[in-house]
Amino acid sequence: MLWGIQADPFVRHTVRDLKIPEQRHPEKARRPDNPQPKKPDWIRVKAPGGKGYAETHKIMRENKLVTVCEEAGCPNVGECWSQGHATMMIMGEVCTRACTFCNIATGKPPEALDAFEPGRVAHAVEKLGLNHVVITSVDRDDIEDGGAEHFAQTIRAVRHRSPKTTIEILTPDFLKCDPSVLEVVVEARPDVFNHNLETVPGLYPEVRPGARYFHSLRLLQRVKELDPSMFTKSGIMVGLGEDRQAVHAVMDDMRAADIDFLTIGQYLQPTPKHHRVDRFVTPEEFKAYEKAAYGKGFLMVSATPLTRSSYHAGDDFARLRAARNAKLGLG
Repeated sequence: MLWGIQADPFVRHTVRDLKIPEQRHPEKARRPDNPQPKKPDWIRVKAPGGKGYAETHKIMRENKLVTVCEEAGCPNVGECWSQGHATMMIMGEVCTRACTFCNIATGKPPEALDAFEPGRVAHAVEKLGLNHVVITSVDRDDIEDGGAEHFAQTIRAVRHRSPKTTIEILTPDFLKCDPSVLEVVVEARPDVFNHNLETVPGLYPEVRPGARYFHSLRLLQRVKELDPSMFTKSGIMVGLGEDRQAVHAVMDDMRAADIDFLTIGQYLQPTPKHHRVDRFVTPEEFKAYEKAAYGKGFLMVSATPLTRSSYHAGDDFARLRAARNAKLGLG
């Protein structure tokens, strides 16, 4: 929540400092600046802080874990971390893709996968006492299976340490892998399989140049074919330049792939080098999208300016499960 890039020669021969924008995003360094418009009142959030936030931060650092909350600059980090809810990001902090919307560092990952990381994630989940955990990752096109087995090992480790915790994964697209790698992840039986489409297909060449819209859609459809009982989830951002008709078409494509849960949130531009914000979508428009999505048959919809894939994920999972039970007449 995506592609090989040519690194800057300076970055290739030095130790990268990912706090420096030019080294964090070498592929964007020469892009012209895009203005960052002032956020409307409905997007303002409180600065992170407080005892709960500090405790979550401490546990993440003690276990040497990376979180997408920090790396992607999520606006909800203060609220979520104050409640002990952090989204684990596995397989390192450097992504082999270069989405123009994303703030995660890009380039050639400097390290192999850490065999002890699944155990550290499981320990942190247990220490935080999570009822529901979201586990995501960078893209690792440099690895033959894209990290599928690493995802499976992490799921199994969390299950072993915290058997009552429900697990939601947000995976890469495994675009360059053998199709069988998806089976490895599904066989580990996460409770929710999430993969974000991110935007409408017409914007893919500009926004997700290393991904393929119909490949991502088919990935989610195959999850349902492999395990019809598994919840599937996907999300898009708005405010990138799409129109309403295109958003509704994506909803139809998702339902054709039997996706259960849709998230829609406002795109927020991380830096002047990232894709520009086309406009800020109003809360009323988000409500209209939510109503339309439920009308198309989604079991669960979260559509607000601050919606993100893992925002309120635990509460949403409980509602998702209740919605399916009601649909099946299980009460």
